[in-house]
Amino acid sequence: MPRKNYIYNPKPFFNPSKNEKKRSAFICYAMKKALEIDVSKSNLTYTLLPIDPKTGNVLTRFRRLNKHRACAMRAIVPAMLYYFNINSKLVEASIEKLADECGLSTFSDSGNKSITRASRLISEFLEPMGFIKCQKIKSKSISNYIPKKILLTPMFFMLCNIPQSKIDNYLFKKMKSSERLKRGEKAIFFSFSDVKIMSRLDEKSVRKKILNALISYYTASELTKIGPKGLKKKIDIEYNNLCKLYKKIIK
Repeated sequence: MPRKNYIYNPKPFFNPSKNEKKRSAFICYAMKKALEIDVSKSNLTYTLLPIDPKTGNVLTRFRRLNKHRACAMRAIVPAMLYYFNINSKLVEASIEKLADECGLSTFSDSGNKSITRASRLISEFLEPMGFIKCQKIKSKSISNYIPKKILLTPMFFMLCNIPQSKIDNYLFKKMKSSERLKRGEKAIFFSFSDVKIMSRLDEKSVRKKILNALISYYTASELTKIGPKGLKKKIDIEYNNLCKLYKKIIK
C-alpha cells in the first residue's frame, strides 16, 4: 500500500517571512543569479564526487537527482542565500525555518511536523557534494549530533554562477565604508577593479581620479564648505586609504 502524502508539497518554492529586513545589494544579486539557472542540473551536480563528511570516504553518486529532491534543492538554494551573512559565511536561519519557508515541512494526520525532506537534502546531498558545511552541536535532549549551523562554501557560489570577484567587490566596499563610518565621514567607493587599475598609475594620475570622484560625489554647497584646503586633505586621506587597501588585497 503506498504511503499517504509521501511528498506533501511536490512544487516547493521559497517564500520568506514578510517582516524580514531588506537584503543587501549583493544578496539580491546572488538570489537573482541562483534563480536564473536550474541549480539541480548544474554541471557540478554531475561531476563532483560526494564525500562522507564523517569518514571522508567517497560515496556512490547518482547520475541525476530524483525530481522531488531537485525541486527541494531549487527552493532551498535561494533561501540559503537570502539568510546568508557574508562576513561569517553562515546561513542565519535554522533548518526548520528554511523548511517552513520553502514549503518542505510535512505534517502527519495528528499534526506533528517533520523537516526530514529539508534535512536529508542537506545531509545526504548538499554537504557531501561540498556545497555547504554543517557546524554540529550536541543536543541536550538526544545523544546524536545534528546540524545547527550551515556554512556556504565557495563551491556553493560556483553552483549559482556567482563569481568570486563579486563577493570580493562587496566585501571591499563594505570594509571601506565601515572604516569611514568610524571616522564619521561620508564614503566614496572605488571598486576592486578600480583599485587594481589605479595601482598601475603614477601618484599624480591617481590623485586626479580621486579629485574627480570627490567632485562627482559631493554637492556644490558641500564642496564650498569643504574649501580648497579641505579638499586637498580629503584627497590625501583617500590616497592613503587606497594604498592601505591595495596592500590588504595583494596579501
